[in-house]
Amino acid sequence: MSNSHFTIEMKSSECAARLGSLETPHGVVRTPVFMPVGTRGTVKAMSPLELEELGAQIILGNTYHLFLKPGPELIEKAGGLHRFAGWNHPILTDSGGFQVFSLAKLRKMKRDGVEFASHIDGTKFFLGPVESAAIQRALGSDIVMAFDECTHYPCTHEEAEKSLEITLRWEEISRKQTLRSGQQMFGIVQGSVFRDLREKSAKILADMDFNGYAIGGVSVGESEQEMIAAMEWTAPLLPENKPRYLMGVGTPRQIYEGVKRGIDMFDCVMPTRLARHGTAFVTGGTTIPVKAAKYREDFTPVDENCSCYACRNFTKAYIRHLLNVNEILGVRLLSIHNIAYFMNLMNGIRESIANGTFLKFGETLHCM
Repeated sequence: MSNSHFTIEMKSSECAARLGSLETPHGVVRTPVFMPVGTRGTVKAMSPLELEELGAQIILGNTYHLFLKPGPELIEKAGGLHRFAGWNHPILTDSGGFQVFSLAKLRKMKRDGVEFASHIDGTKFFLGPVESAAIQRALGSDIVMAFDECTHYPCTHEEAEKSLEITLRWEEISRKQTLRSGQQMFGIVQGSVFRDLREKSAKILADMDFNGYAIGGVSVGESEQEMIAAMEWTAPLLPENKPRYLMGVGTPRQIYEGVKRGIDMFDCVMPTRLARHGTAFVTGGTTIPVKAAKYREDFTPVDENCSCYACRNFTKAYIRHLLNVNEILGVRLLSIHNIAYFMNLMNGIRESIANGTFLKFGETLHCM
């Protein structure tokens, strides 16, 4: 495969944290980076303009969901996902493997992929490494993920080993698929909570020479200690000159722990999902339940240290009122604030690496 277009700009003298830049057809991504999740071609409740203004560099699209609706043919006809969604910056699309694992009502494993029933209406489809790559080629994303199988948790060593063998075969097939000019493909390390399987996966995938590497199969129910262990076993075995991506993670503290171990990219639905449930991230990485009764007469911003649109103009009392009468603006304002929090978090992380104060920065994060 071609060069990953990833450049390490600086390494921390304190730990494995590093600053990097990833070149894509739709712009350069400065790492470490947090990627807001735009499952169906939109980051929930957010406009592309708002995301730009908050400093989002790259967003995610979901292969499984976009495959089911509106379909890759329509998106390709529209000029690709960037044009269809009005987002002119980088996009990463996942492979659909996790959604087949978690959402499909009925799955039938086959050698070349998975036959599954749509979670929407039960219609039967087939998705494998060939199909996943073809869909992502049609979407025109900048970063394409190889097709893998995500194991359930907890599972036995034997189950995880069987699953890993399937994943490695599918990823080898994924790697051979033709992509659009400029598209990069990342391989995904699996192996559940077993060190020998994680190490085996990392070594074999490193030899396949992907453009970047993801650590998958985390944040599926395992403890945070097990998640951190998976990073510690895996990251040192991945090529240093390629970006490393921890999939589906996570809390501010988990992101910090990932960066500390040499991870460059993160994504999570948490900022917008918690916003829809009336919860806001605040300084220190903790959360507050804005919908709670105790904020009924609280006329202060969600976070005094935040300068996002929501915090500059509105109070907890007002946003709580909106949430409690089901006004859409309440969810939008909290979504804006939570995405702003994560963008500011990553700015702080990048600045602290550059300044040699990364470990000190970690002391400001009280959540775990």
